[in-house]
Amino acid sequence: MTSSPPPSASTSLPEPPNVLLRGGPAGPAGPPRVHRVTDVRTTCKLPSGNAYEHYEPTAETVEHEGRLLRVFQWSRRTYMAE
Repeated sequence: MTSSPPPSASTSLPEPPNVLLRGGPAGPAGPPRVHRVTDVRTTCKLPSGNAYEHYEPTAETVEHEGRLLRVFQWSRRTYMAE
């Protein structure tokens, strides 16, 4: 009987989300958008087509699927240089 090799670091589970994004072009009526950021105290900048959506951290937290997430509010869109 052969045994399976131990799992490598590359097969580890991704880190769970720690922020909920609110607002922006898709609007707050869409489904909650959860993400993982490295620093919950600084602006989050996400690519969106030929632009970036910027989200600012707030003091608010919400529970989502049993986890407390920091709420980030959409603040602006900037476009990529050509």
